[in-house]
Amino acid sequence: MQQLPTLFVFTFGAAFIASLPPGLLNLNAAKTSVEKGKANGIIFGLGVALAVMVQTYIAVRIAKLISRNQHVIEVLLQLALGIFFILAIVFFIKGRNQKSKPLMLVETKKRNSFSKGVFLALINLLAIPYYSGLNTVFHSQGIMTYEIIDEVLFILATGSGTFLAMYLYVIYFNRWEHRAASFSKNSNYILSGLMVLLFIITAFRLFN
Repeated sequence: MQQLPTLFVFTFGAAFIASLPPGLLNLNAAKTSVEKGKANGIIFGLGVALAVMVQTYIAVRIAKLISRNQHVIEVLLQLALGIFFILAIVFFIKGRNQKSKPLMLVETKKRNSFSKGVFLALINLLAIPYYSGLNTVFHSQGIMTYEIIDEVLFILATGSGTFLAMYLYVIYFNRWEHRAASFSKNSNYILSGLMVLLFIITAFRLFN
């Protein structure tokens, strides 16, 4: 029980930061807000958050299955170590090479805002390995167990962190639009720093 606040804060932060860089989901949240009003933008964000929670549930089930084999955990941690290292470099380079250009909103068909958010989030399958890997690292560090309350908190934290990022795009996009390059660059640097932190945590777990 003592690790629950730490689990929520770390998971919330990881989900929020991962959802910040301009992409299909948050830009469509902003687009929905501009075209249909902020209320519809928020509803779109809720759809995205719900889909992410479903994906996180699947990720937890995968991580739990893998956790029964210690050798598999070590192999996955080694794989995660390489992935975090590569992603840290990729995000840093993206931030360094960010060009000054306006954010481009993706054209989509008119449809119910909530269902559109769910659909677009579900086709983003990268969320499953991301949260499965995060779950495995947290479990190896003792931050998370596979008790029901831990799993529920982990899932709620990913949904909450994702929704906050969508909400900020809906509410403040007009203020950010003219500073798109700076915002995108800073987001990539933040993500690079997060990957470095996860790399250090994973390396410590492997070699100690």
